[in-house]
Amino acid sequence: MNAIELQHVTKKYKDFTLSDISFAVPEGKIVGLVGENGAGKTTIIRSIMGSCHFNEGIITVMGEDSKNDSHFAQIKQAVGVVLDEGCLPILKVKDMEAIFKAAYVNWDHETYRNLLNEFELPVKKSVRQLSRGQKMKLALALALSHKAKILVLDEPTGGLDPLVRDEIIEKLKNFVQDDESHSILFSSHIISDIEKICDYVAYIHKGKIQFFEEKNTLMQKVRERELPNLEEYIIAFAKEVKKNESAAY
Repeated sequence: MNAIELQHVTKKYKDFTLSDISFAVPEGKIVGLVGENGAGKTTIIRSIMGSCHFNEGIITVMGEDSKNDSHFAQIKQAVGVVLDEGCLPILKVKDMEAIFKAAYVNWDHETYRNLLNEFELPVKKSVRQLSRGQKMKLALALALSHKAKILVLDEPTGGLDPLVRDEIIEKLKNFVQDDESHSILFSSHIISDIEKICDYVAYIHKGKIQFFEEKNTLMQKVRERELPNLEEYIIAFAKEVKKNESAAY
């Protein structure tokens, strides 16, 4: 079963269209979503989580149609979400648990406290006093403390120093390795992070999926082109797409 599946999803704005998006996050796998700013990555994530109404298509999470409001509310209990740091309430770290405990029926106090200790988060500080890396660790601790089966993350490692990024990537890798039913979708500009842990990669440009492939297949293409890494392959691919766009005008 696919943990998340999008079928021909279209979302229309006045000056932007997310067009005919189809891809899946297989159960037990990690899918990386890459693309330039404004390509549509965040719109995809918001559409999946039901915070953004899409015009056409079907999105299912754990087999449940996202437009079935009554059932989908239950499904979201099993989804841990990490957005940008601005989504965290401005409270003290120690007070965050009460909010999430009220929202999630499977909240696990011990898991949360252990993660706070593991991430060395200062519980007496307010969220606004934390560094960006600490805020992201807090958001991840909250997402991992209610027995989630799926993690959906929007730029979880953006703007972080390499050590913090590595710590977060390792925690995501362990999340999937610990249970074969666990799955992750995350967007990132940092292709080296995608290369480290993803099983599949989706590249989006101007609201359209340009490719969705297994990472092993992409790495074979990297070797065939004699490129040093996946980042160089995606940069080269993006340049080809833009060149073709220019030629079409």
